[in-house]
Amino acid sequence: MRRRNLTRLTTAAVALALLGGIAPAATASSGHDRDNGGDRDKGHHRPAYKSVGYFTQWGIYGRDFQVKDLDTSGAAAKLTHINYAFGNVNAEGKCFTGNIPGQADAWADYARPLDAAGSVDGVADTDTQPLAGNFNQLRELKAKHPGLKVMISLGGWSYSTHFSDAVRTEASRKALVASCVDLYIKGNLPVDGARGGQGAAAGLFDGIDVDWEWPGSPGNEGTVYRPEDKKNFTALIHEFRTQLDAYAKSRAKAAEGKGHGHGKPKPKHYDLSAYVAANPKAIDAGFDVKRLMKDFDFVNIQGYDYHVSGEKKTAQQSALYAKNDFSVDQTVRDWVRRGAPKHKIVVGMPTYGQGWTGVTGGGTGMGQPATAPAPATWAAGYEDYKVLKQLAASGTYKIHRDVKNGHAWLFDGKTLWTYDDPQVLRTKASYIRDKGLGGAMFWSLDGDTENGELITAVDRGLNRR
Repeated sequence: MRRRNLTRLTTAAVALALLGGIAPAATASSGHDRDNGGDRDKGHHRPAYKSVGYFTQWGIYGRDFQVKDLDTSGAAAKLTHINYAFGNVNAEGKCFTGNIPGQADAWADYARPLDAAGSVDGVADTDTQPLAGNFNQLRELKAKHPGLKVMISLGGWSYSTHFSDAVRTEASRKALVASCVDLYIKGNLPVDGARGGQGAAAGLFDGIDVDWEWPGSPGNEGTVYRPEDKKNFTALIHEFRTQLDAYAKSRAKAAEGKGHGHGKPKPKHYDLSAYVAANPKAIDAGFDVKRLMKDFDFVNIQGYDYHVSGEKKTAQQSALYAKNDFSVDQTVRDWVRRGAPKHKIVVGMPTYGQGWTGVTGGGTGMGQPATAPAPATWAAGYEDYKVLKQLAASGTYKIHRDVKNGHAWLFDGKTLWTYDDPQVLRTKASYIRDKGLGGAMFWSLDGDTENGELITAVDRGLNRR
């Protein structure tokens, strides 16, 4: 998202991204660091809005955030899509996995066995089943919550390195897409002991989320970008749409050939989405909006990291409105102005805050000089909402709100955290309803409370529960 997480951003990377005219977003390297959802459980109601949450592969380690937590928190019942972050693309231009530090973690994805207590269905994994790990737990989660979709998200801040090289020709684009469809949609995983093999993850992923940060603009250090990325990205997305549709038709035809007497089967629709930039310069450099939106089911717009803790002054990171600055409303209007249908725009929402320390100048602390990113649990300047909620309740920090512009922050006279709490998110949910937008996206699910407080606030706001 991601998007979005300073646990994956060095100060140099932040500066590079800002100089390139973009607000930085997530990377996948640090270990500590969407059509409607269909009929759902509990009444089989069909949500009018998408609710998309990113599940981070590495969150199972330091944060100890497991797939099962999505069930016990109640979040899974309120989500339409889970985006699994992230799949990587190698220097040869292919989707891949394996156990390669900093590049891929097949152990977390599908090899790691879980005991009964850690499993969604309460049954321990065996030594012989071909699918274990997060993938198997997501499969169990889908079985428990019919209609919930799981997408593989490709790229992120760290894993966007090779996109530009991989999409330069029609042949290379076809090869890249084919490798991603084979690995994730067909589920043909590399053999890892008893795990993996042909079709081991078949049926798990319901679509692909492309998280290239950013076509045509600078991103993480070492990520290649070039002017022709814009047209190549458009062609890449069309190739994804083409191959996903072709595979769906081939499956339907194969099912028809088996002749089960249920009539002609309808091809499955695989969702295709992307995480997209907020800065107008980055939008124009890399996104041919009108053409792209013909192939995308929806896009998740950047709704956070408008300012980051590597900057020298405190600032809002996710305001709904802001004068002469980045904001959710400005990002939405920029995408609509360029041809994005409103109902295909999903608004990104942070489950974390950006923080500064050494803040001087008094007042509320907002817009004041600061000396450094604030100390935090996993990385300086970045803290989960569940921790910030505790700070807010401690009495040490005062909660400040800009009700008109839709953002909040904590300040204790020295340290400031800008973040979204349930009150802010209810305002954003009302905005989504009023503007006729497609829904909400969360980066990332592990930042919320144990009872899914943020997701619940948005769910109630969108669906008027």
